[in-house]
Amino acid sequence: MSEADPRLEQLNKILAEAKLGGGQAKIDKQHAKGSLTARERILLLLDEGSFRELEALVVQQNDPQAESAPGDGVVTGYGKVDGRPVYVYAQDFTVQGGALGEMHSRKICRVMDLAAKNGAPIVGMIDSGGARIQEGVKSLGGYAEIFRRNAQYSGVVPQISLIMGPCAGGAAYSPALTDLIIMVQKQSYMFLTGPQVIKTVTGEDVDFESLGGADVHLGISGTAHLVSPSERDALALCRQVLAYLPGNNVDTAPVLASGDSPTRRSEALNALVPLNPNEPYSLHTAIQLIVDSGSFLEIQAGFAPNAIVGLARLDGRPVGIISQEPSSMAGVMDIDSADKISRMVRFCDAFNLPIVTFVDSPGFLPGVDQEHRGVIRHGAKVLFAYSEASVPKVSVVTRKAYGGAYVVMSSKYLGTDITYAWPSAEIAVMGAEGAANILHRKQIADAEDPAAERKRLEEEYRQKYLNPYAAARAGYIDEVIEPAQTRQKLIEALALLANKVESPAPRKHGNMPL
Repeated sequence: MSEADPRLEQLNKILAEAKLGGGQAKIDKQHAKGSLTARERILLLLDEGSFRELEALVVQQNDPQAESAPGDGVVTGYGKVDGRPVYVYAQDFTVQGGALGEMHSRKICRVMDLAAKNGAPIVGMIDSGGARIQEGVKSLGGYAEIFRRNAQYSGVVPQISLIMGPCAGGAAYSPALTDLIIMVQKQSYMFLTGPQVIKTVTGEDVDFESLGGADVHLGISGTAHLVSPSERDALALCRQVLAYLPGNNVDTAPVLASGDSPTRRSEALNALVPLNPNEPYSLHTAIQLIVDSGSFLEIQAGFAPNAIVGLARLDGRPVGIISQEPSSMAGVMDIDSADKISRMVRFCDAFNLPIVTFVDSPGFLPGVDQEHRGVIRHGAKVLFAYSEASVPKVSVVTRKAYGGAYVVMSSKYLGTDITYAWPSAEIAVMGAEGAANILHRKQIADAEDPAAERKRLEEEYRQKYLNPYAAARAGYIDEVIEPAQTRQKLIEALALLANKVESPAPRKHGNMPL
């Protein structure tokens, strides 16, 4: 029997040490605070046995203590999610608090380059104290290299950021440049300037959670797209998101067997919209009843609740869902909802996801504050996004579609392929009350009973203009449909549009309003 090769023994020893990152004591400390290690996170994200690590032995250069920190604070590599390739990196908090230095950055950039070259998503797990101070400008240059790749690969391959711990200072720009950010409640936070700096400069007293915690970024800033109660849930949510997306911008998203009949009727939809046009109802309910059962994944649920965006499936095919929510602010459009909608449109268009839009909005929110903060340019983003999008676009007007809100929300003449309306649809410049007051002000004032005359004129306007048939006669609506048939109609329309090809005019890129 031959002796064991000492070279192999040395290799196995080095690899075993590398897997310990900052050492067992720091791993234990990580576990004690309820956090997973970088490698544990990657293994939970990827299919069992599929992870292949890259550059595990890289260390900080010109540092006599570097050998005690193999991997230089980040684990990188590739594997599979549901059998499809994915590239990953996870910052290792057990090594110098996950702080980023030159070699750390090079590892991340290398795996990002591989993802782009091979047309596969990149998932980054952020858990870092920030730039490595002792490396000076090399750390800042390292961040810049990552930011540049985030921008260059935007719309080329899906980029998802999971914030697993701190993400402070300039480091926060990298996830902000990616397609989706998933945060963990009570564990992860993002901000440019921390509580101490804010206290010194402005006098405001705030803690980490209140400044940049998951709930803040989901409900107030709109920076986070999805939030989970634990790391394991966040990783499972990331797998769920990836299942809706193609590997790259020239690929198609995976189609799954839905087990839900494409001709299924939802009779509850026929009674969903109240007869009283001022009475609220929920388009969340409509979406859940129309898409494949259990497939709707809402994005940015806490931000601008007067708009709904998310991913779903129709007959197994992934689609982007965009809608107003009439139970919140009557579905009115404002600055935040415009930003939320326009970004979702561009995300879907970048990755070949058909867009299904549900419309019920009385218009844009009036007010000095909205005008001064730039509601014009924010609303123009929605116009720009829908006009630019070349993927299949189908819209359903469920009730109010007034004025500018009708135009910007995937109206037929912005390039929407098929436009449906429910019998409850009201498509006009404005509502009956406003129209009667403007068109017949003198007639109402001179009437013996102004209130009765106003009511009569409002009803006359409603019967003449505020119905889907007037819009259909003018060609603004392709078909007025029974609400219960909406699922079948959408599936049929998307099947018809599956091979849509639209060649835009040659240009470098448009100049989207900001």
